[in-house]
Amino acid sequence: MLLQIKDLDVTFDTPEGEVHAVTKLSFSINAGDALAIVGESGSGKTQAMMAAMNLLAENGKASGEILFKGEDLLQMAVPELNKRRGKEIAMIFQNTMTSLNPYLTVEKQMTEVVMHHQGFTKAQARAHAIEMLRAVRIADPERVIRQYPHEYSGGMRQRVMVAMGLLCEPDLLIADEPTTALDVTVQAQITQLMSELRAKSNTAIILITHDLGVVAGLCDRILVMYAGQAVECGSVEQIYYQPKHPYTQGLLNSVPRLDQPVDKGMHAIPGNPPNLLNLPAGCRFQERCPKAHAACSESPPMQMDDQNHAWRCFLGPDDEQDDG
Repeated sequence: MLLQIKDLDVTFDTPEGEVHAVTKLSFSINAGDALAIVGESGSGKTQAMMAAMNLLAENGKASGEILFKGEDLLQMAVPELNKRRGKEIAMIFQNTMTSLNPYLTVEKQMTEVVMHHQGFTKAQARAHAIEMLRAVRIADPERVIRQYPHEYSGGMRQRVMVAMGLLCEPDLLIADEPTTALDVTVQAQITQLMSELRAKSNTAIILITHDLGVVAGLCDRILVMYAGQAVECGSVEQIYYQPKHPYTQGLLNSVPRLDQPVDKGMHAIPGNPPNLLNLPAGCRFQERCPKAHAACSESPPMQMDDQNHAWRCFLGPDDEQDDG
């Protein structure tokens, strides 16, 4: 087991009270696997992985266990964790303007990583950085590597972040919306690049996204999160074709599909997610759920069938499902 997360809680102290960003999250991933974590904004996807990297904001705290190669990252001293970040565990951040240092050239930011972790000379590190920029389809990398982040477009900065994540061929790559600022052609190229890294280096990938189209081309399994909780987890085929949780069904029904009539339209999930400062008792999705009933006032169990398909709901495996 490469990464195993057990009962992870992430909270933030705010003037209004304690925000429960992640509640009792558990999942695991093996070397070479690719897992997508999907859900609406504020569902806890990113904060769970920021906890794994020990990069929570100052008012944040995490509890539980995050075992990487058997060692608990939450108990690890920062100097020891720094040896793993970038080399064994890399993260592609969504916000490129705050992730890249505006005072350093892209060359400086890329070469420092491989010189520190791989022992490359400056010339070797520069050549490797240029190779990675070329791999993410940045034109004339020998010239633009000398530039500062503000001289790049948003899409170019995103591709730089992808290149930096892949520099050391990490054991685990966490990609937070890696294709958000990119057009569909470059999205496909980045997805292919991550697939190639996975095949070449047996790298495990955790993809944080709301784009279910990107998921299908890269991942084996999907973890669906809602209001800080895991509500469903299964293979891509199980989630796409046999969704069990009403929230997962709602997500899939809100995506346009080529195999359905144009006049069928999309179906938005009504309402809004609950306030993480004041979470409801029982099922967190009940106020938006078309199948809610009296039992939903209690916290639903996490069920699992014999195909390792799990869902947090009182609905059983044989209850009628929406068309996906």
